[in-house]
Parts: sequence; C-alpha cells; structure tokens
Amino acid sequence: MPGSVVGLCLERSVDFPVAALAILKAGGAYLPLETKTPSQRLKMMLNAAQVSVVVTHSSVLGSLAGDPRELVALDHCAPEISRCSSEALPVPVTPEQLAYVIFTSGSTGTPKAVAVGHGSLLNLCEWHNRAFGVTAADRATQLASIGFDAAVWEVWPYLVAGASLHLVDDETRTDPEQLRDWLVRERITVSFVPTPLAERMLKLAWPRETALRFLLTGADTLHQYPPATLPFAVVNNYGPTECTVVATSVAIFPQKSEDRLPPIGRPIDNTEIYILDSKMKQVPAGTIGEIYIGGTGLARGYLNDAELTAERFVRHPFSEVANARLYRTGDLGCCLPDGQIAFHGRVDDQVKIRGYRIELNEVVSALSRHPAVRQSVVVASENGTGEKQLVAYIVPLATLPPISELRDFLAKELPDYMLPATFVSLDALPVGPSGKVNRFALPAPSDENILREETFLGPRTPTEQRVAAIVASLLGLKRVGVSDNFFYLGGNSLFGTQVIARLRDAFNVELPLLKLFDHPTVADLAAEVERLMVAKLDTMSEDEAQRLLAMNTEQAGL
Repeated sequence: MPGSVVGLCLERSVDFPVAALAILKAGGAYLPLETKTPSQRLKMMLNAAQVSVVVTHSSVLGSLAGDPRELVALDHCAPEISRCSSEALPVPVTPEQLAYVIFTSGSTGTPKAVAVGHGSLLNLCEWHNRAFGVTAADRATQLASIGFDAAVWEVWPYLVAGASLHLVDDETRTDPEQLRDWLVRERITVSFVPTPLAERMLKLAWPRETALRFLLTGADTLHQYPPATLPFAVVNNYGPTECTVVATSVAIFPQKSEDRLPPIGRPIDNTEIYILDSKMKQVPAGTIGEIYIGGTGLARGYLNDAELTAERFVRHPFSEVANARLYRTGDLGCCLPDGQIAFHGRVDDQVKIRGYRIELNEVVSALSRHPAVRQSVVVASENGTGEKQLVAYIVPLATLPPISELRDFLAKELPDYMLPATFVSLDALPVGPSGKVNRFALPAPSDENILREETFLGPRTPTEQRVAAIVASLLGLKRVGVSDNFFYLGGNSLFGTQVIARLRDAFNVELPLLKLFDHPTVADLAAEVERLMVAKLDTMSEDEAQRLLAMNTEQAGL
C-alpha cells in the first residue's frame, strides 16, 4: 500500500539498493535495519514504525522467529521475483510522501524513528550531483552500514545520475591502507569515508594516478587538515539524521597554521542555518550558540511521535511561511568571519563514536535493568591513543558479574557500537552541590580500576609477551593479561587492523582480521599465531626455518 513502511533487514550488498528502490517505486517507504541488531531491539523498531512486511534473507530469519509480520526472504523468493513484470508500477509519488524511516539513539532510552520525505531526499541528490559534478561516468562507493544514514547519501545521488555503485568487503572497508589500494585499483572517483577512518587515510601516501576526485567525510568532528600532496579534494560535511544526512559542506584545504579545527562549512542548497541563544535570538558572528536548521532537507518529524516532533521541530521565528519549522540540533557552533560555521560540541549528553550518534542515557537505561547494577553513568572518553570510546561507571548492589556477562546482557538490547568499551566499578558516583553526578570528578580508566574478566595473569610465553605488548601499545595500557579480551579493553575493528599488521611484522604470519574476533584474548591470539608459525615452518627447509625462528626471536626482543 502506498505510504506503508517496509522493513529492510539485509547485509550491506547489492540487494539493499535494489530492494529499497523496489519499495520506493511501489509507493512505500523503506526502513533500513542492521542484521546484527539484537532481536528485542529489532522487534521494538518494527513495532514503533508499524511495519507489516520485512524484506530480508533466509540467514536473518532466526532473529525474527515468531514475529507475526510477513517476511520476504529474497533468496527464497528469487525465482518468483524473476517472473514478475519489469514495467514501472503506475504509482504516483509526491514530494511530501514518505521515502524512508531511519532510527537514531534516543535520550529517553528509546531509539527515535526519523521520517524523511521524497522532497527532502531529492534535494540532497540534486545538491550533491551539482556540487560534485556527478555524471554517469562516475564510480562511487557504498561503505556505510545500511542502518547508518550515510548509506542514504551513498546510494541515491549516484543512481539518480546513472553512475555506478561499488561495494567493498568488510575487512577492506575498515583498513586504511587496504581501502586506499582498493579505491585506486577500482578507479573510484567519489567516496564517502567516516571521519575517524578518513583521518587515518589522509596520512597515507597516495599515488598521483588515482582517479579519486573527492573524498567526502562526516559523521564526527574532523581534527586535521589534509596535506598538500593529496591528488583529490577533501570535503567535510555536517548534518543530523533529522535533516536528510547533510546540512552544511565545505572543501578543506591545507593550512600553514592549524590554530582551529576545520569548519563544517556553509548550508547546502535550500537549507538555512541559524546560531541561536537560549531565547532563540540570533547571536553575533564569533559567538557560540545552538545550531538550528531549516529548509527543504528537514525530515517530517519522528514517526508516530507527535510530542517529540513538536519538542525538536520548533516554529520558525524568522519565516513568514505558514507552518515553517526549524530543527533544534543540540549542537553548538558559531559563525566565522568568512561565513563558515565552526562546530563546538554538544549541548546535551549525545556523542558520536566512530560516526554513530549515541544518546548516553540510552546506554544507562539498558545498564539499569541489570539486577546487579545500583547506579551507573556512561561517558565518552579518549583512551591512551586518542580514540573516543564509551566508558561505563557502575555502582553495584553487591558484587558485579564478569564483564562478559554484562556485555552479553547489554548486547541483547543495544547494537555493538553502543556497548561500552570499558567498565569501572565505584563505591558511589561523585556528586556536586546540586546533587547531580559530577562527571568531571569521575576517575579516568586505568590499569588499576578497569574491570577485567578475572584476576590478572601476566604473559607466560615469549609469544604471549609480544602479543600482549602489541595490544597494550595500541590501546595505551601499561599492562595486558593473557585472559584480557582485546574488545573489552577498548579495541575495535579499526584498532584490530593495526593489531593484525603488527602481528604480521612481528611474527611473519598472515592472520585474517576475522581471527581476532574468534580469538580476542591474548592467550587465544598467541596460540593462533603459534599455530600459523608451525604450519609455515612445516613448508620450509631446515635452514629457512632456522632463519625465520631467529628473525622472530630478534623482533620479539627475546
């Protein structure tokens, strides 16, 4: 039925844009859902969006077991679909009609369903293709997970222009060097890369013959300017999900003096930006205020939540157009002398981790439901290497369970990117004179206070010593034990690629990134390294094997 919301629970693959386009051509709106979303959260999203049909794959059906909705498994239905007519359906679509719904983290502990219309999506596509000169000859990428609104931006402008869309495998898309090599090899001309990964790629050497014209980034604060040697333009972008992915954009050029962070740019086509004080009065240039956004890119609001929509999409005080609205972002910014906008953080407790928007209260809400937790507070903190991560401070009722149990409990309700990397146990939360938690008085995570899986046990073998040293160095820790889990210490897939590279250099073995997920403790990872070394030695002559052992011993410092 036109206007219906159809769930789209698929892996990042060619099926995603094909299925989404089919839903749009039938007059419906699509709701992208990550396949790894916990089943409880998945069903809550489907109920909130009043979804009656879910398009998926048979491999995902287990997550929807017992669900009353109609489930369409594309791999099972492929023969039937191939017999259908390829003629366009006679379904009229208007700019006001719903195009897609996408969930973001919610400050009340419940995720919010942002509803975006065709007119807003069309404005994004037309601005993008004009701004970056996109034609049918362009080769673009689709790297973002489908539940991340950047995937909207990665798909539709290029399909509108007739350009080709290229998908990269999961291991390559998280490794800066592999991704650079893939972009060059595939002659990609325009690519979006989330800010944390883009910052690492800007430091790499790039061949002059690359076809890449624009490297687009966004979803987090950009901390560095590009070097003058890059053979392509770097474009920084800003925009909340409620404003159809992008609201401001700017090309970032090398700077001799980097005395401030790169700006987030000027408004894109048909978009208005206002910097307002607490009384919704415009502040002078150079003064920090809250960023409000208006214009064609505004979402329709939050699906089936009129109260929250009215709270965040407020009356436009500077417009004579009836029912004009502004979106209150909760972001702080100021207007620079050259008209660019500088970003200055958040008004509330919303943070971004590796490009994902997270309401800290949603994580606290999930933690509070564990029977061993009396109180908790969650903050975003930089670890020893400058990487931003979530830290959970917990006051237990009695004794806290093992960290693995806490993480497994949270994983039933929260996606991976919302799981705290580090847990700290406190006798009480520090409070200020007003009785509110004093976040500035929270102790920094350290070797002495972070919760570990069990009593610390140091490395016992030369291989464990080297593996533990690699992990400790990358995560900025003084010590790492053999039972410590790389991901529970604050590791993630980006750090994982560096672990794999250093293990390759240290032991001369090729370890796939997925092995780190299968063997995340130092003991298990060291055992896997030794297994690969033995297998490699079996294929060598005695002299070659002796040379390799000598080299590994020297590199390990033993």
